[in-house]
Amino acid sequence: MEEQKENIQAADKNVSSASASGSSGGPAVKKCGTTSSSVGDPVTPSRGEFGDPVYKEIALANGHINRMDRDELRLKLAELKLDTRGVKDVLRKRLKSHCKKQKLLVAAAEGGVTDTYYDFICVVDFEATCEESNPPGFLHEIIEFPIVLVNTRTLHIVDTFQEYVKPELNPKLSDFCTQLTGITQEMVDQADTFGNVLRRVVTWLQERELGTKYRYALLTDGSWDMSKFLNMQCKISRIKHPKFAKKWINIRKSYGNFYKVPRTQTKLSSMLEKLGLQYEGRPHCGLDDSRNIARIATRMLQDGCQLRVNEHLHAGEVRNVPSSAPVEVSPPPHNPRSRD
Repeated sequence: MEEQKENIQAADKNVSSASASGSSGGPAVKKCGTTSSSVGDPVTPSRGEFGDPVYKEIALANGHINRMDRDELRLKLAELKLDTRGVKDVLRKRLKSHCKKQKLLVAAAEGGVTDTYYDFICVVDFEATCEESNPPGFLHEIIEFPIVLVNTRTLHIVDTFQEYVKPELNPKLSDFCTQLTGITQEMVDQADTFGNVLRRVVTWLQERELGTKYRYALLTDGSWDMSKFLNMQCKISRIKHPKFAKKWINIRKSYGNFYKVPRTQTKLSSMLEKLGLQYEGRPHCGLDDSRNIARIATRMLQDGCQLRVNEHLHAGEVRNVPSSAPVEVSPPPHNPRSRD
């Protein structure tokens, strides 16, 4: 789906260089990945808590790590039995985050500062109808709805959902679309309509008690899945955009802010490469793309990034969620309501 997203982004820039979906957000909060048994609202340290002596220790450790070269970083990571793959900036961030995590764990055990994050993250990467050269006004229809569920405490993929969807406006797939996604005409002909698939998605989320017992957030590779593809599909299917999908983690933005890399280096293939990972599966298969995005997310959590909602949809436009705002969680999922 990455090629379609890049095409849409380029088109948006041509329409308006001031588009809200193209604006950049503030830096993501970079917190250590310690956990809490509480399932209440996420907690972030107050300004006063940053005066705790543990943060002075962390600052001193960071200064020492900043002076290490790549070989020293790899040697230290190996001693700690941590992953030694990745470029120098990634290795430095990984070591800093490990040291911070250990110091915060000690502080928490002594009744000091703690850190929390979502219980689960749902990675979504739609596949949609497309042409080799999409004509002006082309309406993309979702043809694959995948979800990869990540447990943020174990850092494991614990479940997946996948269904194909029957397109309604343009029921016949282009040869280009089939070659790109691997989705055949027979697959979509035998699939259900989007509205029915979305209802089963809601049931799947409810069965896992997301939004009720467990805190969760959606995560996507860019803004387009929720702001373009899902928003457009809901209009086509005459249903309201589900509330649980109106806020999400844009992993490209989180990755760029956390590892301090430009937006041009946050494509799926680039993120994997920078982390020393290789793509697994078939590119442009929605489920495989989602699995690989989940691998990036778990690596970021291991490196100490607290992934948090950084974008939301307001009046059909993407808005940034500033890092200074309280951490947002996705609400309990409910069945879609009709627009009629």
